[in-house]
Amino acid sequence: MKIYLDNCSYNRPYDDQTQIRIHLETEAKLHIQDMIKNGELDLVTSYILDYENSRNRFLHKRQAISEFINTNESYYVGEDKDREAMELAREIRKTGVKDMDALHVACAILAGCDFFITTDDRLLKYLPQEIQIVTPGEFIRRLEAME
Repeated sequence: MKIYLDNCSYNRPYDDQTQIRIHLETEAKLHIQDMIKNGELDLVTSYILDYENSRNRFLHKRQAISEFINTNESYYVGEDKDREAMELAREIRKTGVKDMDALHVACAILAGCDFFITTDDRLLKYLPQEIQIVTPGEFIRRLEAME
């Protein structure tokens, strides 16, 4: 199963863990990471994710996320897909999705991902036919329901 984690998912473990929602999303995201490391899930990443992570002002976060991505990615959507991603993102933006989010979703769709995992409330409202957009916790619930 192919999944795409957006930048806010990668950064969730660095957020304030005293909030229960954030803590639960972090635990689910870390479980997903373990599943990726164990070869149970195929991680898709992209040039947009690389770009967004490169702008992280915290070096330790930027390096840890980059290391995980580079070590565990199964499929990479590179800049050679930029034209296709931009065209698809243009359509996605018409639904109210922000620019970078639209590019992330476009890359995930182009890669044939089954799930797009995010903690972004606004992005979770977008319901495309091509891919399921879910929180880390919802992804775990759906995986367990498939078993």
